[in-house]
Amino acid sequence: MELVVQFQVLNQSCQCLAWKPCPVDAWGAESQHVVAGYSDGTIRVFSISRTEMDLKMHPHSVALTAIAYSTDGEMILSGGKDGLVAVSSPRTGMTIHVLADHKGSPITVLQCTRKQYRDFGVEGGELWLATSSDRRVSVWASDWLNDKCELLDWLSFPAPAVPEGLGSLPPSLAAFCPWEPGILVYVGFGMRKEALFYSLQKKQVVEKISLPYFATSLSLSPAARFMAVGFGERLLRLLCCPASDAQDYVGHDDAIHLCRFAPSGQRLLTASHSAVLIWELTGT
Repeated sequence: MELVVQFQVLNQSCQCLAWKPCPVDAWGAESQHVVAGYSDGTIRVFSISRTEMDLKMHPHSVALTAIAYSTDGEMILSGGKDGLVAVSSPRTGMTIHVLADHKGSPITVLQCTRKQYRDFGVEGGELWLATSSDRRVSVWASDWLNDKCELLDWLSFPAPAVPEGLGSLPPSLAAFCPWEPGILVYVGFGMRKEALFYSLQKKQVVEKISLPYFATSLSLSPAARFMAVGFGERLLRLLCCPASDAQDYVGHDDAIHLCRFAPSGQRLLTASHSAVLIWELTGT
């Protein structure tokens, strides 16, 4: 529990970051990289082992709001405040694609996954999704080596008029379900306070889980059927899916804006304005 490595970029704020995925049997120091997106539209790739910056790219003209590696680590997906999504190669430093489908609304989530893409009648090495703050989610099938990127599904979730006096809306968040192929989970400002499970095969919502408030953060465990949801009311809810059991936890003194399960599923990290908490899940 001590600071090991620190990277500092002067006069810019880091808006988002992601670890480069590593092969299961190769967790050596040489393979550890982090990509970070900044307020000036730049992307920087840092080597943890060498404690230095490997690459700097500038695919955006506005601040970045989301970033992710492809599942093989060969591509970097980045989303900006203007809704543009860029696909860049960390090997060459070149931006290969710029997608404008979400233009006009900040990107809130980018996520890649190895899924049964053939089940959907398209070719590609992985599926990935982009979510924007206007409650829209796009799902794509991509084959990066062959320069293919195909839109698979487009979701738009309705919402009521914004209540008076509300300073900002809860974020729109989506994630692929690790334990249910072809399912993605969505939370955001809408007609009801709930988490929606959407089937890419059936093209419809197949399950709804009621929530006490609108969610401000979301994470699904990669190791068990658990979903963590954080709220602006300083509450953390752990759900066992299907929604047979829910446990609420307090401990934060501000809105919980980040939830992340560890790859093992044994621990959960949550963050608020001034605190980072690590929870240990027993019996998982």
